[in-house]
Amino acid sequence: MTTRRLHPAWLVAAVAFVALVGAAGFRATPSVLLHPLHAEFGWPLATISAAVSVNLLLYGLTAPFAAALMERFGIRRVVAVALLLVAAGSGLTVFMTASWQLVLCWGVLVGLGTGSMALAFAATVTGRWFVKHRGLVTGVLTAGGAAGQLVFLPLLAMLVRDHGWRMAALVVAGAALVVVPLVVWLLREHPADLGLPAYGATEVTPPPTATGGAAARALGALAQAVRTRPFWLLAGGFAICGATTNGLVGTHFVPAAHDHGMSETTAASLLALVGLFDIVGTIASGWLTDRVDSRVLLGVYYALRGVSLLLLPSLFGGSTEPSMLVFIVFYGLDWVATVPPTVALCREYFGAAAPVVFGWVFASHQLGAALAASAAGLVRDRLGEYTSAWYVAGALAIGAAGLSLSLRRRPRGVVPTPALVTAGPAAPRAWRYRG
Repeated sequence: MTTRRLHPAWLVAAVAFVALVGAAGFRATPSVLLHPLHAEFGWPLATISAAVSVNLLLYGLTAPFAAALMERFGIRRVVAVALLLVAAGSGLTVFMTASWQLVLCWGVLVGLGTGSMALAFAATVTGRWFVKHRGLVTGVLTAGGAAGQLVFLPLLAMLVRDHGWRMAALVVAGAALVVVPLVVWLLREHPADLGLPAYGATEVTPPPTATGGAAARALGALAQAVRTRPFWLLAGGFAICGATTNGLVGTHFVPAAHDHGMSETTAASLLALVGLFDIVGTIASGWLTDRVDSRVLLGVYYALRGVSLLLLPSLFGGSTEPSMLVFIVFYGLDWVATVPPTVALCREYFGAAAPVVFGWVFASHQLGAALAASAAGLVRDRLGEYTSAWYVAGALAIGAAGLSLSLRRRPRGVVPTPALVTAGPAAPRAWRYRG
């Protein structure tokens, strides 16, 4: 009788999931710190939102370089250093006395750390370790972000309420440090290192040889990708995705609900419920990505999100009404369901360079998030409410549906080459397809 061993890919995916859960939780903290920091230091919400914007922007811009660094130095080292940056950034905030220190600690250090564990990390893991169920695993890892939000937000809101915002910052720093040994011990680099094929593959594929600097590979990927129409459509849609999730709802839902008389703890719990339903929605999206045209999925997701945001201003109130719960369920199922089909389309159009290219597409996601976080803070300071921000976001999401549906299928026989993965900016043109 033979015992069937679990493929190591599943252990790697589990450790990656834990790291992604933590990264999401670390980034969820600003939404419960806006009002406490405003109350203690008197900083305008627009100033505090600027620190969040720097965090969101670096979270995105770091992703392609982190993906290239993982090729050069390994996943384990990059993720471990990223967790140390998060711990330092969050822990040092307890000593700050000026707003620029918030930008430095939470914006720069935490932004760089969490950006190194962004969704390009998930794309790298699934690209190396999975052939079968790749879309589903991408969905599960993406759902780790929602799980992090689910685990951390209510806890952090209660810590802020009962013990102050400094305790919440120290808890985040401690949680980041706890994950470091797990990553160093269990996060494997490549199935070929164990003499195994990727899960679902039949042959052992040696890892690609990383030549040149990580920055050169990341910038070389961008230089090639910007020459293609699919890149701009994917990046444009994903920028709107970031604006309508992390930038607006993730940062400003709690203070917006508080403006209508809802307690911050209740509002944080509602946002955590968004994370709970997003786990279901994103895993389902990964399953669908293995079976349905990703362009259609993105079009449907963005259109439904736009409609829900247009309805949101009429749902706020001092208590949680059934209509708000319906929004939470509906919006939660759609929160980051866009990620698995976007990753799949990057693989279709850009081949082996997809993890790095997706890093740049994800950077556009965070650019949109950063702009939305700052813009919504300005709207609140100038107009005293968020209503117009929700309407603009809804209209943009419907526009993103149009961008996604205008993507064309890559013609058969036109195969993207992997040359760009191991070459610098001077590499020959890697993709013949312009879309």
